[in-house]
Amino acid sequence: MASGGPEIEQLIQLMARLPGFGPRSARRAVLQLIKKKEQLMIPLSAALDRAVVAVKSCEICGNVDTISPCSICSDPRRAESGMLIVVEDVADLWALERAGVGAVKYHVLGGVLSPLDGVGPDDITIEALLARAPDFTEIVLAVNATVEGQTTAHYITDRLAGSGIKITRLAHGVPVGGELDYLDEGTLSQALRARTNI
Repeated sequence: MASGGPEIEQLIQLMARLPGFGPRSARRAVLQLIKKKEQLMIPLSAALDRAVVAVKSCEICGNVDTISPCSICSDPRRAESGMLIVVEDVADLWALERAGVGAVKYHVLGGVLSPLDGVGPDDITIEALLARAPDFTEIVLAVNATVEGQTTAHYITDRLAGSGIKITRLAHGVPVGGELDYLDEGTLSQALRARTNI
């Protein structure tokens, strides 16, 4: 049941489409924007208008930036590492950058292979990855530990077989600070299989 005008209801519906928002949290966010129109809503509206014009996808890696090639691909220090980290989504790239993984380059797949959802190799940027691969000495497959992520990693590994490029994956297992009793069986068994020397 509507409790505001159509403009307010439309704003709530649009906000509810964002990740992390449901109808209730969207309504609370919209109410906060309305209450602080001068401090929040007007600057947010102006920033969104500017972003619509300025934001673009990087023609090389698929990152989102205001320039293309993006600031990561344009950074000459990153070419020296010889490492390319392959991620599913821009959010994964940004998470690795926040973690300070170093002066590396990235490739955003834009998804994962999922035959059930009709997502095949032509629907994500695997061919662009294969074209970039010879410029690197190591490719790190930093895809999620899901069935689709693992399928995508195997497909890429098979396509790069015989290239002489070192193919690695992120380690899986017990997280730092994790308690064994709270971990699922799959994580525990993977951690045991990937055990290392002390």
